[in-house]
Amino acid sequence: MAARTKHQLGLFLAIAGLLSLTWANELSLSQALLQQVQTSYGQTAVNRLKQWQQLVEKSQHLPESEKLKAVNTFFNQLGFVNDIDHWKKEDYWATPVEFMASGAGDCEDFSIAKYFTLRLLGVADKKMRITYVKALSLNQAHMVLSYFPEGQRIPLVLDNLIGEIVPASQRKDLLPVYNFNGDGLWLAKQRGEGKRVGKSTRISLWVELRERMLKQQRGEEL
Repeated sequence: MAARTKHQLGLFLAIAGLLSLTWANELSLSQALLQQVQTSYGQTAVNRLKQWQQLVEKSQHLPESEKLKAVNTFFNQLGFVNDIDHWKKEDYWATPVEFMASGAGDCEDFSIAKYFTLRLLGVADKKMRITYVKALSLNQAHMVLSYFPEGQRIPLVLDNLIGEIVPASQRKDLLPVYNFNGDGLWLAKQRGEGKRVGKSTRISLWVELRERMLKQQRGEEL
């Protein structure tokens, strides 16, 4: 396996570990956290976090298909910025709070935020996969959230590049490589479920991300 491929796989496993973190079915934003966001990013950022909280509250009893649309539309309003420009790092996975507070992120940040928000809304982990793909039209790596409707092998794709949620079979511009959720990792050379190749592996990057999310939930840091 080439060095670059090994590096990418390690990064995907790190996110897989992060996704195993579970939240209660509510979004609780402590005053300490909101104060930190206010200090670091201003009132507009606080307002974005509160809008996120309202989205979760208002969407709890929607049909699952409507939850997908609401969450996809909500996050796709945020801006796209590369990690190196946004965080001054080549690879950085922002927590949903960091993503919302800063108001922008890259494809990983969109996918992770959508995943966690849908988990908050009661969508089962087994129905969702963070999917690493090659965006053929852009000739670059990309990441989307895949959702598997009950009893179907072809997922729907939630993507920050386009607003419409469509089956993966209609996204000929995306070439799947790997996908994962809180439970496992799959090799996805086709647009279906893929071949399971193991459990989510906990590595140092995952540990750091999980700890950062927990601290933010407690309002200890931003």
